[in-house]
Amino acid sequence: MDSGLLLLLAALLGLLLFLTRGTPSSRRGHLPPGPKPLPLLGNVLQMDRRGLLKSFLALRDKYGDVFTIFLGSRPVVVLCGPEAVKEALVEKAEEFSGRGPIAMVDSVFQGHGVIFSNGNTWKTLRRFSLATLRDFGMGKRSIEERIQDEAQCLVEELQKSRGSLMDPTFLFHSITANIICSIVFGERFSYHDDQFQELLNKFNETFTLASSVWGQLFELFSSFLKFFPGPHRRCQSNLEFINAYIADNVEKHRQSLDPSAPRDFIDVYLLRMEKEKGISGTEFHHKNLILTVLSLFFAGTETTSTTLRYGLLMLLKYPSVAEKVQDEIDQVIGRNRTPEIKDRAKMPYTEAVIYEIQRFSDLIPMSVPHCVTQDTSFRGYLIPKGTEVYPLLSTVLHDPKHFEKPYAFDPNHFLDAQGSVKKNEAFIPFSSGKRICLGEGIARMELFLFFTTILQNFSLSSSMVPADIDLTPRESGVGTVPPTYTIQFLPR
Repeated sequence: MDSGLLLLLAALLGLLLFLTRGTPSSRRGHLPPGPKPLPLLGNVLQMDRRGLLKSFLALRDKYGDVFTIFLGSRPVVVLCGPEAVKEALVEKAEEFSGRGPIAMVDSVFQGHGVIFSNGNTWKTLRRFSLATLRDFGMGKRSIEERIQDEAQCLVEELQKSRGSLMDPTFLFHSITANIICSIVFGERFSYHDDQFQELLNKFNETFTLASSVWGQLFELFSSFLKFFPGPHRRCQSNLEFINAYIADNVEKHRQSLDPSAPRDFIDVYLLRMEKEKGISGTEFHHKNLILTVLSLFFAGTETTSTTLRYGLLMLLKYPSVAEKVQDEIDQVIGRNRTPEIKDRAKMPYTEAVIYEIQRFSDLIPMSVPHCVTQDTSFRGYLIPKGTEVYPLLSTVLHDPKHFEKPYAFDPNHFLDAQGSVKKNEAFIPFSSGKRICLGEGIARMELFLFFTTILQNFSLSSSMVPADIDLTPRESGVGTVPPTYTIQFLPR
């Protein structure tokens, strides 16, 4: 069923519902301005066929940095540019700290787990998750050591390729997944473990489908499209499969739990569950455990692995950048010892390249949706409690006032005249405010250690000449999905 037929179906059903339910305009109140919506269909006529982000950017030209768009029958306030996003997420952090749903995965999460929960549930789970991640990061084996070990496993695997062309997608998924698995499950997996690869395939497919044109169409009309066949059913099936795996792992942990020696995140959560067993309304129950582990697993795998994949494609297109990074690696680290986080302070060019990869890849262009936790006054408007808010991180990362060539790949965006790394307040790839990515610290360590280890040991090559390499995303919706490509890792 193509998108045109679905749109026609949506229009016909919307007109039918209009006869009995009235228009959405009565709910607008004092929301920011925006195009006039149709009953239940919202602003579908203003949507660009290339997706929600393109639609929002076009509407920004007409309505400014803060406007309202109706996705189907529900109003969404869109925030554009560094000033509006900072004002909301930082200066009014509490009011904008609510979490809105993502339709393609909402049937599974349903407001549970650390990413998609709200109110006291979210605050309790986030506090617990941060503390537990910190404990296992600073315990017997630090996160840095785990990443270093995984990076060496990666080197051994790449050496086996003997310089042949390969798609790096699932190998990069494996290394990032193994870091979060070591914290959550207390173990890492072989890159060739069939069950592990099946899990990673389902993560990748779900992220891609949620970012597709269908995923964005479903965001507009999920209230009735959910009753029809489509890729959303595949997303739900994928996540339910992963949840079943997590539940099985939790049961194994429960049977072997030693209260005096918790091994990982699941053990610590189970001990907290037991402690609060008799407390009415506790947030520490089985469903929140499963969906918090799913949240950490998904976020800890997909985002960093996609950044690595996109980053190497950029280095293939700009080989002179890769060569400069390798020169810096040779000068600071050499080729005989393992890269360490402390090396980062002496490697400004490498750091600038990694920042620019994150900026240019624009991984979560519309951020994960927020919502306001109370009636909120913002720039002269009144946003009713529960209204969804989309802070367009893409408009911050591509702001021309902060980045001289916002749509070009240029590490100089993060270097001053002396060649030192310069801070930029518009660089917020992990979002900002109370909902900032809780795994930011781990992700930054992974990106530095994986990139430097790869480039310390290998030169990158492709069957295509750099000029022919296209960096245009394969999908751009909830997330940015880089194009599929093959790469050669040639021993240095």
